[in-house]
Amino acid sequence: MNQLFKSVLSQPFFISLITIASAYHSQAQNITIPIETAHNALVLQADENKNLKNIFLGKKLSDSKEYDFIKSVYKQSDDYSGLLNSAYTPSGSRNLMEPAISVIHSDGNLSLDLRYVSHKLDRLNDNVSLLKVLLKDPVYNFEVTLYYKSFYKEDVIEQWNVIRHQEKGNVTLQKFASANLYLKAQSYWLKQFHGDWAKEMQPEESKLTHGIKTLDTKLGTRANLFMPSVFMISLDKPASEDEGNVLYGGLEWSGNFKIDFEVDFQDNLRIIAGMNNYASPYVLKPGQEFETPAFLYTFSDKGKGDASRKLHNWARNYMLPDGKGSRLTLLNNWESTYFDFNEQKLSELLKDTKKLGVDLFLLDDGWFGNNHPRNDDHAGLGDWQENRKKLPNGITSLVKEAGANGVKFGIWIEPEMVNPKSDLYRKHPDWVVKQPARDEYYFRNQLVLDLSNPKVQDFVFDIVDSLFIKAPALAYIKWDCNAVIYNAYAAHLKNNQSQFYVEYVRGLYKVLERIRAKYPVVPLMLCSGGGGRVDYGALKYFTEFWPSDNTDPLERIFIQWDYSYFYPAITSSNHVTDWGRQPIKFRTDVAMMGKLGFDIVVSKLKASDLEFCQAAIKTYDGLKAVIWQGDQYRLVNPHEQNMASLMYVDPTQSTAVMFNYLVNYRYGESSETPIRLKGLDNNKKYRLEEINLYPGTKSPVKSETVFSGDFLMKIGFNPQVNTNRTSVIIKITAV
Repeated sequence: MNQLFKSVLSQPFFISLITIASAYHSQAQNITIPIETAHNALVLQADENKNLKNIFLGKKLSDSKEYDFIKSVYKQSDDYSGLLNSAYTPSGSRNLMEPAISVIHSDGNLSLDLRYVSHKLDRLNDNVSLLKVLLKDPVYNFEVTLYYKSFYKEDVIEQWNVIRHQEKGNVTLQKFASANLYLKAQSYWLKQFHGDWAKEMQPEESKLTHGIKTLDTKLGTRANLFMPSVFMISLDKPASEDEGNVLYGGLEWSGNFKIDFEVDFQDNLRIIAGMNNYASPYVLKPGQEFETPAFLYTFSDKGKGDASRKLHNWARNYMLPDGKGSRLTLLNNWESTYFDFNEQKLSELLKDTKKLGVDLFLLDDGWFGNNHPRNDDHAGLGDWQENRKKLPNGITSLVKEAGANGVKFGIWIEPEMVNPKSDLYRKHPDWVVKQPARDEYYFRNQLVLDLSNPKVQDFVFDIVDSLFIKAPALAYIKWDCNAVIYNAYAAHLKNNQSQFYVEYVRGLYKVLERIRAKYPVVPLMLCSGGGGRVDYGALKYFTEFWPSDNTDPLERIFIQWDYSYFYPAITSSNHVTDWGRQPIKFRTDVAMMGKLGFDIVVSKLKASDLEFCQAAIKTYDGLKAVIWQGDQYRLVNPHEQNMASLMYVDPTQSTAVMFNYLVNYRYGESSETPIRLKGLDNNKKYRLEEINLYPGTKSPVKSETVFSGDFLMKIGFNPQVNTNRTSVIIKITAV
């Protein structure tokens, strides 16, 4: 057995694990389980009493056998419970800190003790492996299996659990976290984000002190409206873009979440993340399994930029539908028409789509409802039939007309919602989330449908399915979700109301799984009044998301910048609109740093603006592969300086594009000093050329000069941004 252990540990593969028989476990004093990726390690250890603990998370050691020495070099105060660094902390026995799991057994007892039984590694491919660790209570027939899915090259780990029991009666889960991490450092700095409608992803950073800091939401749907579940933890000092030890984390769950950060009395940090147990005790029958959503994290000792690129690569390679593929540019009608349109207006917009040069026309809100026509946001939601007055020939005719104009056609839906002024509300009041004896309370004049109900799941799936049955050439769906849940009550669940918040999201995922199974390649935009539902639990079904309804380009620079820490550019839908007072060039340049789209009245553009937009789309088409698939480097932080600068570099380091924006228009503001580029090849020579120039203007950038990658990354390049040149895009090409 020892020889086998040595042989596996010597393998170059990223996880040095073996499955060890239970008989051997009983003879060993400590069982060390290192989970190693290209640069990092998470190390678990079962002690002599079979308590499974987190003993290390950070940059991996050269010799994995030396993880066994970690415990001996720390001389901190006593751990009275022996559970401070538990890999999955139970409550009610001897634990003194915040638990990851809390239960009420079938006999009413509240204690839980989880002991290591065994572990097993499944190697899924050359880059991905899945570790399973079984824990059991020695008194009750109750068990938890911990799952660790590791992505070697990307340094990403997904962690979740499956809880089950075989007690004589039902067990109530009071808390059921997905992950329980443990970090050691001199200090801990939390960077979190908050916001509201049109104010998404506002960053805050603070030093964690003793006690518990909690990030959570209780909104049910549109869960990220006030606070998303993504965060960063810097160790010892706040990490910069290129320096420092930093952990990125986020929950793959589109409903209520809770993340606790607890600095304990030994000055170590415990992170417990999972679904929010608020109003959600979950009754688990014997033999029934409860699976928690995945919590994902990555660690970098090279700062925030490196951590972002790891997540971006992971998302494109493993999470996003067609993450390595392409996307459609589009023209949306919303700011052109709002609810006021008919076939004639749309016919003109289809022609404008072709004239502009984008791929697709997107018909937004207002196309449905007859008895309760959708002429504003007070009526119609739930009645998904084409409005006969606006669209007498239906969606099918518009899809065909789009094709005749050489463009594709997409459509907006909000299938989880209902207006009280609708036929659906009157026909199926039992499908609506509302308290039976209380006054209704509306968010944007609407209520939420009960997706915990299989009948409602069928109804929502049929909304999408019927659109494609009518018009198979339909090429794009924008899926909105504008309301949070008030007066939570699901008639379908009867006496199991505490399971509603969990079952709602599971019901949503069941619908999305059915849609993706039948329509695997159709682009879907995840919209929720902006960024209200942006997480990787939802993005596994969607090709892109809508960061914010705030499309003022100056505001969007900041919003898009902060989303970029966690989500790759290919996912960020950025539209050129009439928000803000900036010229069309600035608005377009800002939108080009992600997935470009337009929401403007093309017919009202002056000739030079239209000429610029048409040329910009062609320029973008030539660079979108670099933007969507390249490595992103943030160069100048708009929160700290008078401008924003970032760049994307292709995998061969032969082509890059650099975006520069002035964010402070006070007199004399400019890029006075050169900006150091990143991600290039020191030994290559590069030519820099300003692109996306407005008609009739000339660039001061001299494209004849050739620079080495070494010069550009050590000295830098000045794009000459100033109050007369507020946005500058530079194409960088290896000579």
